[in-house]
Amino acid sequence: MPRHASRSSSAGHPGSRRDHAPSVLPVPSPGTTAATLLLNATYEPLCVVSSRRAIVLVLAEKAEPVDSAPDVVHAETISLPVPVVARLTRYVRVPFPASVPLSRRAVFTRDGQTCVYCGGSATSIDHVVPRSRGGTHTWDNVVAACRRCNHTKADRSLAELGWALPHAPHTPSGAAWRLLGARTVDPRWREWLGMPESVSA
Repeated sequence: MPRHASRSSSAGHPGSRRDHAPSVLPVPSPGTTAATLLLNATYEPLCVVSSRRAIVLVLAEKAEPVDSAPDVVHAETISLPVPVVARLTRYVRVPFPASVPLSRRAVFTRDGQTCVYCGGSATSIDHVVPRSRGGTHTWDNVVAACRRCNHTKADRSLAELGWALPHAPHTPSGAAWRLLGARTVDPRWREWLGMPESVSA
């Protein structure tokens, strides 16, 4: 995919409210997408903004649509498809968090909503090395589990039960996790986030 040269901008974060746009702003209908993936000028995923915010950026010529929904919003002199993915016209530098926050929902997302012990539907999280035995509440020691397996395991180790993990727990990484955490991903964002079809965030 071609990359377009762009200038670095000292303007504020794309979420700032100082952009100039027409006084009569098109408003997406309730049925349209509520969020837009915003790419930097280099096509690097930057953040997720509301569809209304994306429209403001496009009308202010600070962003351009890359992919749009079938819905079209109308104002007095403008008709505009609702952006699903938009790209900034100028490069901005934004620091990203060093790691993905650990949460129950994020663990479920990483493990595919599936119990790592039996493959059933996950309903809780479990510490592989129990907290009572010095286990830490970190990505490499927390997994999704079903109620039955969690109750059976209790504060015992996997070795005591003769259980084994299908793969070692790990800290999620990549653009999708950095930007979205446990947010539901619009399928139309996947190619820009480098996500395979089987992954859901």
